[in-house]
Amino acid sequence: MGLSFRLFLFDQDDSLYCLPNAKFARMLRDPRSHRFPSFAGARVRMCDVVIELLDRKPIGIARTTFSLLSFDDEGYFDPNAFERHQWARAELALASLIPERGNARTVVDAASRFLAQGGRWKPSRTLAHLIDDAALGRVRYPRL
Repeated sequence: MGLSFRLFLFDQDDSLYCLPNAKFARMLRDPRSHRFPSFAGARVRMCDVVIELLDRKPIGIARTTFSLLSFDDEGYFDPNAFERHQWARAELALASLIPERGNARTVVDAASRFLAQGGRWKPSRTLAHLIDDAALGRVRYPRL
């Protein structure tokens, strides 16, 4: 049994694209290394899927997360906005692990909640099925 990680993007028309992990890593390190004119000025929906493998073949989906990627007016990815959303999500997750003491309650800055929510989306049933089918190799999709 093994795992595979896949990234998918949806444009404004719900067209699905595969974003290779290596390319996304380069975009995080050097956002000017890749330009996507079709995403210029847009917030693009991203889906990060962890796939279970058996004999290197996909058999199921272990985890799916949803994020938004921001692109500037020239089509370059904004890694700072993405990282702010990711840090806010991590802060919320870690806050729930801090034990409460007596009557004191753990307080999480509301700004983190709003920031984290602004970097997420939830797919429709149709898009969720498309994500599953793409992740499990049942449909073809263009690679970026």
